Amino acid sequence: MAEQSNCAALSLVLIKIRPYLAMVSLQFGYAGMYIITMLSFKSGMSHWVLVVYRHLVAAIAIAPFALVFERKIRPKLTLSVFIKVMLLGLLEPVIDQNLYYVGMTYTSATFTAAMVNALPALTFVMAIAFRMERVNLKQKHGLAKVIGTCITLCGAMVMTLYKGPIVNMFGSHQVNLHSSSSASAGAQQHWVAGTVMLLFSVIGWSAFFIVQSITLKEYPAELSLTALICVMGTVEGGIVALIMERNNMSAWIVGFDSRLFAAVYSGIVCSGIAYYVQGFVNKIRGPVFVTAFSPLSMIITAILGAIVLGELLHLGTLIGAIIVVTGLYSVVWGKSKDENLVTEKGKAMELPEVWEDVSRPGNFVDDVINGHPGKPNFAVKHLHPEEP
Repeated sequence: MAEQSNCAALSLVLIKIRPYLAMVSLQFGYAGMYIITMLSFKSGMSHWVLVVYRHLVAAIAIAPFALVFERKIRPKLTLSVFIKVMLLGLLEPVIDQNLYYVGMTYTSATFTAAMVNALPALTFVMAIAFRMERVNLKQKHGLAKVIGTCITLCGAMVMTLYKGPIVNMFGSHQVNLHSSSSASAGAQQHWVAGTVMLLFSVIGWSAFFIVQSITLKEYPAELSLTALICVMGTVEGGIVALIMERNNMSAWIVGFDSRLFAAVYSGIVCSGIAYYVQGFVNKIRGPVFVTAFSPLSMIITAILGAIVLGELLHLGTLIGAIIVVTGLYSVVWGKSKDENLVTEKGKAMELPEVWEDVSRPGNFVDDVINGHPGKPNFAVKHLHPEEP
């Protein structure tokens, strides 16, 4: 009995921390994508084409699992759901990722990851606007979510607006993706444009989580929805890529190099697996919880960027990282208190049970036929709140 109770307690703990482990693991996947895609761009990969190949790979990888594991629970694809899938395919695969990649080529992998730190704040505001998130400023956990979101946004702004002196933590040399001084000067001229594109990219990503949360209520099949989004992203992204690369059809040719690896890695890890995991966590914890962990990818990316790409770490990045992590802790703490309150309310609303004699008194013949002569038949009755 003791072993069974310990196993049950361990299972409950694993179930409780599963969303946290899933979201933290995804940040490592995103950090790897930042580095790999930057290397593929150095090899001449077109980001318009990368978006198409990425979602084509994701659709091929996820569709078989969706067909097998959700064949009995998959709802009908109504016109309403199809329109939402089209919108999801436009928001994240097309708008978010293309603007994201353009912004990253104009800035750097570390700066791009830093800009993504605005994602929790924007998603929080959108969730409140769509009444997916409730905030009571008279309660500590409600205040913690608001303050934490503001702190996270402040940290992102510090990383964006303040560079500060170089911090050579990993022996990084002043080597960047822009090898010549003239290229560096050109990059500085495009820094503002890159920042604006990254901002609109984050807005599209936030909207994606909101629409995904709404769609999952109508179409509660995470794998199937993920496959549909990837297919729609391939189609819509393909149309955009054909227009943007109409004079450069050689951009569609990839070999066994970093360009192919970037398409496969980002497709399987950052589209297929990520859409499914985010959908699963979004369904049980909401869009604010999903996006609250995105700042962690910046810290991982900054370390990998300094080691792999030779990008320089600035003091502003480190200060912003500390501020962001502080805000993240505040938001997650507030969300955990929300979950506890929901659980307590659920227990309080459970109806009490009483045992009521439902046998018909004096009907001895029926009692004998039922095999319980002289014994009353009891059944569970749930008392309603107005009943004594």
